[in-house]
Amino acid sequence: MIKIDVTDREILKLLQENARLTIKEIAKKLNLSTTPIFDRMKKLENNGIIDRYVALVNPKKVGKKLTVFINISIKEHSKSGVEEFVSAIIDFPEVLECHHVTGDADFILKMIFSDIEEYNRFILDSLSIIPNIGKVESRFSLSMRKSTTAIPV
Repeated sequence: MIKIDVTDREILKLLQENARLTIKEIAKKLNLSTTPIFDRMKKLENNGIIDRYVALVNPKKVGKKLTVFINISIKEHSKSGVEEFVSAIIDFPEVLECHHVTGDADFILKMIFSDIEEYNRFILDSLSIIPNIGKVESRFSLSMRKSTTAIPV
């Protein structure tokens, strides 16, 4: 783990709230000049602490109203079996997250669809043709009570 100080943490908190803040705006909020802020941000980027800058899209505003969590058990748990499944599943744009987990399922997918019909087409036309899938169990989100991308620092 790379050591970060209080100022680095404050920069990360500000950027997680609004990644469009300018270096000048961050410097003003932290009562520093722009040069150390620029240098610190470059260090955070170069060390991989800041992974990337993105825009967060409201799914409902673009017609994606159905969030589904899918538990998947695979038949073959060898390294190649796992890699084959992961290689196939991560290519689908509907897959927002893919976690290799412990417990009854081997993987949990967070997926997003416009409606139940789109979900059904995905299951029948895409997921069902991936080799090595054993059991599939879906859970539909009724409502989202919290959503954040901010990592506590």
